[in-house]
Amino acid sequence: MISKPHAAILCSPGMGHLIPVIELAKRLVNHHNVTVTIFAVQSNTSKAESELLKAATSPKFCDIIELPLPDISGLLDPDAGIVMKLSVMMREIRPAFRSAILAEDSPRPTILIVDLFGTESLPIGDELGVPKYVYIACNAWFLALTVYVPILDKEVEGEYVDQTEPLRIPGCSLVQPEEVCDPMLNRADQQYLEYVRMGVEIPRSDGILLNIWKDLQPKTLDAFKDESLLGGVVKVPVYPIGPLTRSAQSAGPTGLRDGDLFNWLDKQPSESVIFVSLGSGGTLTYEQMTEMAWGLELSQQRFIWVVRPPTSKGADAAFFTSGKGDDDPSSYLPEGFLTRTREIGLVVPIWAPQVDILSHPSIGGFFSHCGWNSTLESIINGVPMIVWPLYAEQRMNATLLSDELGVAVRSKVPPWKGVVEREEIKRMVRKIMVGEDGITIRGKVNELKLSAVKALSQGGSSYNALSQVASTTK
Repeated sequence: MISKPHAAILCSPGMGHLIPVIELAKRLVNHHNVTVTIFAVQSNTSKAESELLKAATSPKFCDIIELPLPDISGLLDPDAGIVMKLSVMMREIRPAFRSAILAEDSPRPTILIVDLFGTESLPIGDELGVPKYVYIACNAWFLALTVYVPILDKEVEGEYVDQTEPLRIPGCSLVQPEEVCDPMLNRADQQYLEYVRMGVEIPRSDGILLNIWKDLQPKTLDAFKDESLLGGVVKVPVYPIGPLTRSAQSAGPTGLRDGDLFNWLDKQPSESVIFVSLGSGGTLTYEQMTEMAWGLELSQQRFIWVVRPPTSKGADAAFFTSGKGDDDPSSYLPEGFLTRTREIGLVVPIWAPQVDILSHPSIGGFFSHCGWNSTLESIINGVPMIVWPLYAEQRMNATLLSDELGVAVRSKVPPWKGVVEREEIKRMVRKIMVGEDGITIRGKVNELKLSAVKALSQGGSSYNALSQVASTTK
């Protein structure tokens, strides 16, 4: 009897990394007859990660081995960036990962998959004599920049952000200097060197998995096949296997639809509500939160707004009520805002079930930080976006979504450059929620939604690409 293929997947800490890895595991198990073991390096601070891992084992569809968090406190400066922290953490986890994967009572994998931060563990695949892949849970343009940055490192003098000309990547859209991903903002920072290292190591795999589908970025994917373009840098196949996203039923705790939020949503007209959520790291200054609140109110559109306490009170603090805790939104929203908007909006502190909300028929727009997981969840539900990039590769995502794909609108002043004023926020909200522009954008999103569903269906491009990976042996 021929045993099933067995994939070992190494996942770095963070919800943004764990979600696409769990969705990849589900896809391999449910559609490609592969058994999966996830090796998760868990952060010791995230209750959400613990709950996500617990949900993945009930009902159990794969094995999950949690690797102990290494102590890296003596290896980093206190102000080290997140890319640096994750890089060092994943470097220090290698002995534990190797021991776990080679343990006598552990089934030997036939495929090794690591994420962006796990590339230093690729040699373990060589030791096992199995194919090794890197899973980039992002888009092809970001992958292109990442694998090309070792070349840019040699060619470009000075800081990338100070360049007067866009960065050129063979066969790809130009990258504006101000839109490079976070590790490229300061070349003197150690995390930049870690990013360059990743760009060197990714092509040493046997293939790269991307959380997109073929029809989303055909031009960029073609550049990876052309040896005169990116194919000369990356000589291994690139497999677009997405979009791998959470479904509404698996996005969080059960019983969510019994709450006040969904009772309110159920009463709203179709595609009439904008959902405002800037991700787990999406905090605003006090001044920007004021403008956001006024912009939503002036737009006269229905909304659900997931709020977090602002980062600083700033000069406009006098306009806010005081004497209340940070968990009370009235302590940092404009005075009277909650009362004036109670007929058209809901303000939800800290967290809301994003996928359940985006899949609701009353949702007509998503005001988003455009992290890639959130972007895919929006597209797969046919919801147009207002993009509000904050960190990581989100500036590139915003450009892709608004300028190339035409499924989003963005502010004239980028959020990272200054305060976006209330009239601009009002304009963006009304642009996607009412009028001809909104209809055009919505049509483009729905076209992408249909092509995504087709790609994932049996015989579709993403289904076939992952099938090819699942059947590969060395």
